[in-house]
Amino acid sequence: MKVTPTDIPDVLVIEPVIHRDHRGFFLESWHDERFEAHGVGGQFVQDNHSHSVQGTLRGLHYQLEKPQGRLVRVVSGEVYDVAVDLRRSSPSFGRWVYQCLSSHNQKQLWIPPGFAHGFYVLSPSADLLYKCTEYYSPSLERAIRWDDPALGITWPLVAGCPPVLSAKDAAAALIRDVPTYQ
Repeated sequence: MKVTPTDIPDVLVIEPVIHRDHRGFFLESWHDERFEAHGVGGQFVQDNHSHSVQGTLRGLHYQLEKPQGRLVRVVSGEVYDVAVDLRRSSPSFGRWVYQCLSSHNQKQLWIPPGFAHGFYVLSPSADLLYKCTEYYSPSLERAIRWDDPALGITWPLVAGCPPVLSAKDAAAALIRDVPTYQ
């Protein structure tokens, strides 16, 4: 597999080796020893599957008390996946990186603990799978506004239309008003 750091070096793009032939393809989406050699993971405790329609934006989510590392991949469709550094001690605090993840490119994104995560669905629909290093806890989840001007995320909105948001995401706070990591 090929592992490439993003502009925030702790966030990694992972490109698995894909074996293709006339029947289709085969790839390893997780191999503990190989991923561990690149500093990815630790013990994963939960796998999630999110299905969303085009124009849906989920995020920017994080858990302060029990931060989750996430290994994200798309098995159907295409998303614009974003990680925001919320570690105040980091030189990249408040900065964000993105990666287009799709069933075509089979790339994965490693987002370590200490980051907020969100994605926007570019295709008619998308199925996103992600492994987490901590259990999801609704009472601990926090959210930052997707359009926070302090972050300046350039979401590629389809036809310039506003994204489809949950009530929770529509009411999310600005980064200046939320607790962050040390």
